[in-house]
Amino acid sequence: MLRIMELIQQNPDLHAYLASDEAIDHWHPLVQETADALWAATGDAYSYAEAAFEFVRDTIPHSADSGDTRVSWRASDVLSTRNGTCYAKAHALAALLRAQGIPAALCYQLLADDDGGAPAAHGLVALRLPGSERWARVDPRGNKPGVDARFTLDHERLAFPVRPELGEVDHPELHAAPHPAVLKVLRESADRQELWRKLPTAL
Repeated sequence: MLRIMELIQQNPDLHAYLASDEAIDHWHPLVQETADALWAATGDAYSYAEAAFEFVRDTIPHSADSGDTRVSWRASDVLSTRNGTCYAKAHALAALLRAQGIPAALCYQLLADDDGGAPAAHGLVALRLPGSERWARVDPRGNKPGVDARFTLDHERLAFPVRPELGEVDHPELHAAPHPAVLKVLRESADRQELWRKLPTAL
């Protein structure tokens, strides 16, 4: 079984991971409507969290896979356009989880090409089910050949397990809001090509 990294809350107040902000806008009617529909089809926190994860993973294509050049970053925009990068899809999943009272955090990895070049930050989500004492990371990036991320809380099935020998890093910090460097490039990029040129290379 894979080792689960110890995750660190940046904010000791768990309520911070239920808050809404400009990117995780779970007060938005579309987010609420989507969350209510998923909850009606499930009815308990674990089943809902799994359904929300699979909804974001499977029904919202990663823009690099689909070729979509638009840059979305608000959760509501991700749900509306059905488009987003890893960061945007993480915002959408966090919003859906928070909309039903499940604490959700944003977390990051530093990934690289197979030769160790072109390092860039990758975004994913950690969640903590009601009554649980631990966080679990999941990656709603979207599967493709060679990528098979799953919803598992007892062991991680992420899109990209890090390769330390290539300088890749798992950052243990749990962010209540998007990292400022990530939010900056999302907001300032006119299209995905520009975003790709500006991806944060460190956090």
